[in-house]
Amino acid sequence: MRKFGGSLFGVSLLLTVLLAAATAAAEYYNYGNALDKTFLFFEAQRSGKLPAAQRVKWRSHSGLKDGLAQGVSLEGGYYDAGDHVKFGLPMAFAVTMLSWAAVDNRKELSSSNQMQQTLWSIRWGTDYFIKAHPQPNVLWGQVGDGESDHYCWERPEDMTTSRTAYKLDQYHPGSDLAGETAAALAAASLAFKPFNSSYSALLLTHAKELFSFADKYRGLYTDSIPNAKAFYMSSGYSDELLWAAAWLHRATGDQYYLKYAMDNSGYMGGTGWGMKEFSWDNKYAGVQILLSKVLLEGKGGVYTSTLKQYQTKADYFACACLKKNGGYNIQTTPGGLMYVREWNNLQYASAAAYLLAVYSDYLSAANAKLNCPDGLVQPQALLDFARSQADYILGKNRQGMSYVVGYGPKYPIRVHHRGASIPSIFVQRSFVSCVQGFDSWYRRSQADPNVIYGALVGGPDENDNYSDDRSNYEQSEPTLSGTAPLVGLFAKLYGGNLGSYGGGSYKPYVTTKPPVISYKATPTTYSPKQSGAQIEFLHSITANWIAGNTRYYRHKVIIKNNSQKPISDLKLKIEDLSGPIWGLNPTGQKYTYQLPQWQKTLRAGQAYDFVYVQGGPQAKVSVLSYN
Repeated sequence: MRKFGGSLFGVSLLLTVLLAAATAAAEYYNYGNALDKTFLFFEAQRSGKLPAAQRVKWRSHSGLKDGLAQGVSLEGGYYDAGDHVKFGLPMAFAVTMLSWAAVDNRKELSSSNQMQQTLWSIRWGTDYFIKAHPQPNVLWGQVGDGESDHYCWERPEDMTTSRTAYKLDQYHPGSDLAGETAAALAAASLAFKPFNSSYSALLLTHAKELFSFADKYRGLYTDSIPNAKAFYMSSGYSDELLWAAAWLHRATGDQYYLKYAMDNSGYMGGTGWGMKEFSWDNKYAGVQILLSKVLLEGKGGVYTSTLKQYQTKADYFACACLKKNGGYNIQTTPGGLMYVREWNNLQYASAAAYLLAVYSDYLSAANAKLNCPDGLVQPQALLDFARSQADYILGKNRQGMSYVVGYGPKYPIRVHHRGASIPSIFVQRSFVSCVQGFDSWYRRSQADPNVIYGALVGGPDENDNYSDDRSNYEQSEPTLSGTAPLVGLFAKLYGGNLGSYGGGSYKPYVTTKPPVISYKATPTTYSPKQSGAQIEFLHSITANWIAGNTRYYRHKVIIKNNSQKPISDLKLKIEDLSGPIWGLNPTGQKYTYQLPQWQKTLRAGQAYDFVYVQGGPQAKVSVLSYN
């Protein structure tokens, strides 16, 4: 065997190998870059009228008439995967996971300048859920017919398939779907609370009502919406009821919800089921870890004994993932990927990885260890497992392929996704029919004309094999429920690697100057540099009621002059106002209002309030000018 010795060739070759290895490692661990791309997938999945700030430029408006045939506006929300159905259960789970990231990983998301994108992604879903919940015991659970949709291959902008909307009510219950939507809205209320307290309160109102609806009128949503059975068949609703109660307890601090989870712990399986899966259908491990947090923080009180039973099952899940569960462990591929099912397996790996990253934080904060049948384990081991799944997803696998589209040098280029596989409507303006899409675009072997950045595809099989084929939908189709957990996972790993590979610099994906986000903290301040004045808005909801099929809210906005001098001729811009307003006068210019004649000046420290009534989300109030 020849040795390199002092050979210049040997040293050069060794340096080349080491440099290549370091470059590969840096690529695997660039979590900030991967995090940035995940948000683009959610933009690509948007239904409805797209905002001016839309960064995915190959998409346009779609689904603008959703719900109108049933007399309700269901514009907005997200398309589920490579299709154009808005399935309520996986969409709500995705919003819950995004919100969990915004709550538990706020520091990391803020340090990576991604909190605004996270809130945007959440709100695109929650605004839709508000529309879908017009009455306390009504929830529109799906838009689109899965059967007809899957027989068509067309862009969302060209949709010709049925846009039938499906409703849950007291006669057609869906405790699983209503419960998951309640959990999503409760978690989102926590996410928005530091940034927009009135919107947070609105979300919490809907969450509470949906939980009551789910609990009072029990049943499987797939019995009420049979069209969903072939796509998102529910295995039960007990886990969603416990899941919703756990999130509502965290959002409100109300012991009623904690008592619910304790009283129903055995009957609903919370302390009985030990799981090796966490997904859009199975929330037990999530419930168990979320309630373990209460125990670990020393807040168990009279429920300590039951909470310990919940934690025992949380440990079962965590130990199974680490293969320290006395033989009752998860299956992994030869490359180390968690393997649950043949169809879209990566969604289970991403969800489990984020859940273990969360549990690692909860245990570490309490200076506790994981109690496994095979011995005590440090919380760091959970984070290490989560990192191993993230690294596999980003390219540390036998294929050398990133399964997040657009990340790294090699990723899937023939994704099972209608919009990505057909040229943009801005490029090919002619209508692409249902059959034409199959003939001209679905079956072609070339790469997708549109890169759907940030999409997590279904992933490899149990032997780490992957076929980059558009027709291989079990492996090549991305989903909301699979991609959403990556936000919290990548944020956590990015924050934990600042100064090393994970914190390496990256350029956020922008096509124009990022707009100022509208989700400002309440109170909101306005302070022009030239005058040094400061105007503060305090926005609250003082009442809500239902008339016909619409829920209305009474919004009160207090304007306060926090400066040291008077201001006059204040002009406000009020957008998204659909109802009557009192206390302001229109100026004649679009969206522009001013204070009444008798209140032309606000003295230093003086406040003035106005009121408006409308259904749906609050209006956007900002300052145009003043003297």
